Amino acid sequence: QVQLVESGGGSVQAGGSLRLSCAYTYTTVCMAWFRQAPGKEREGVALYIGGGTTNYADSVKGRFTISKDSSKNTLYLQMNSLKPEDTAMYYCAAGFVCRLRAGDFRSWGQGTQVTVSA
Repeated sequence: QVQLVESGGGSVQAGGSLRLSCAYTYTTVCMAWFRQAPGKEREGVALYIGGGTTNYADSVKGRFTISKDSSKNTLYLQMNSLKPEDTAMYYCAAGFVCRLRAGDFRSWGQGTQVTVSA
C-alpha cells in the first residue's frame, strides 16, 4: 500500500497562501486532496489523474491548484486567496478510481492542519 506523508499546513490570515506537499512512496493513477472540518464529512478538494488531468471542488476553483512532481514523488496543493471556511485538516489520498469521493480511495496520509483566520 502506498505511503503518504503531508506537510505544509499552518495558520494564515484570510487572503493568504499556503502550499501543501504530499510525499508518496509510489504513484497511482489517481491522487487527490481532501479536507475535513470539525463536525463535517470529509470532502474532496482537488483530483490529479495520471495524464495530468485535474478536477476541483466548486468551492476552491480558481483559488487552489493541484500538481505533481514525479521526479520528487510529491503531490502539491497550492492554496491562494484563503478563506476562513477553508480551515480544516487536509489529507492526501491515492487510489485507482478517479473521483472526488473519499470512499474510492484506499491510501491516506495522516493529515496536515490548515487554519485561516478572518
